[in-house]
Amino acid sequence: MTANEQTRTESGVVILGAGQAGGETALALRDLGYEGKITLVGDEPWPPYRRPPLSKAFLSGVVDLDALLLASDENYAQLDIEVRTGLRAEAIDRAAHAVRLNDGSAINYEKLVIALGGRPRQLALPGAELGNVFCLRTAHDAIALRAALQPNRRMVLIGAGYVGLEVAAVAIRTGLSVTVLEAADRVLARSASPEMSRFYQQMHADEGVTIRLGQAPVAIIGNDGVATGVELAGGETIAADVVVVGVGLVPNVELAKAAGLDCDNGIAIDENGQTSDPDILACGDCANQFFPDLGRSCRLESVPAATGQAQAVAGTIVGAPEPYRERPWFWSDQFEVKLQMAGLSQGYVETVVRGAPESRAFCVFYLDEESRVLAADAVNQPREHAKSRRLLGKCIGDRRTELADPAVELASFL
Repeated sequence: MTANEQTRTESGVVILGAGQAGGETALALRDLGYEGKITLVGDEPWPPYRRPPLSKAFLSGVVDLDALLLASDENYAQLDIEVRTGLRAEAIDRAAHAVRLNDGSAINYEKLVIALGGRPRQLALPGAELGNVFCLRTAHDAIALRAALQPNRRMVLIGAGYVGLEVAAVAIRTGLSVTVLEAADRVLARSASPEMSRFYQQMHADEGVTIRLGQAPVAIIGNDGVATGVELAGGETIAADVVVVGVGLVPNVELAKAAGLDCDNGIAIDENGQTSDPDILACGDCANQFFPDLGRSCRLESVPAATGQAQAVAGTIVGAPEPYRERPWFWSDQFEVKLQMAGLSQGYVETVVRGAPESRAFCVFYLDEESRVLAADAVNQPREHAKSRRLLGKCIGDRRTELADPAVELASFL
């Protein structure tokens, strides 16, 4: 059915999840000429907003939540998109094409989009429920954590991933003392090369952040219901006024699993956002997409993926599919350093460092056993990042020395 042939029906498209992926889907549907009813359901009190600034500009107080909204209430009203906040879907009835909500109501759908994102992974630690123990995923989390960031307080941050290090950067600049505990033997161990790990560990140390590697907490200690420290396996306790846990994300797939949809580390989708049910699509952090050129499925926790998958979902619904095939890319802002990552480094066998890390402007390329570029990290190098995205999948042959030389144009490798 083309956009011009569509007629408005009472059921239309129902989108579960009012995060970036869900919001982008609703807006993209209208951009593509969809004229049917659109209902966007989210369990937060706000309409869709951008999450990445929560650990950066929002946490540091540079911007407020209004600046992060994808669209205003007036915009949604003008586009005739019904945004229902503070509600949670409890069940999907695929046979009846209906969703039951936690207020007892039900919504019928012609097409259902699941964009429920994920939730912070919880540590099974005694004391994890104490006051002043935070995670960071939602605006509610960020508002609470921002209020707790007071000068001269002591923060212990469990987990040295990108979000954790971003929080550490804001906290140390706010005047807190910050200790980061990481169970692995280096920071960013799951996602970055040893060269990048060394760079970020040194940068944080230079700023005054204490990073302790190979340290697994066994308990969060408290007094009168409030956290006062983190106990380590050896018995040492690190005093804390604020504890932040950042150990990864769990995709929200329970609703999809209960409805019988195929799930494996996320809701299984193709490059058009299609699930195993022809009338249900998915996108965003809860979706695990199959990429034919990579030969495998990937669950991409990134804004570009959420936006691209949302566009693909909208195109599929209006009958004008445009598959999402873009190579993944991500970014992280810490202090005055912007890291831009292109591709996926899993399976790399060697790295090539282009430029000098001590200059805080360099790149790291990840190569497979056939000398193809799997991924590239660019630190304060936006132009190199743009060029490196075009290098993904290309074989550089025996030109490693040239790749490492900033004087040799990356375009020469295309």
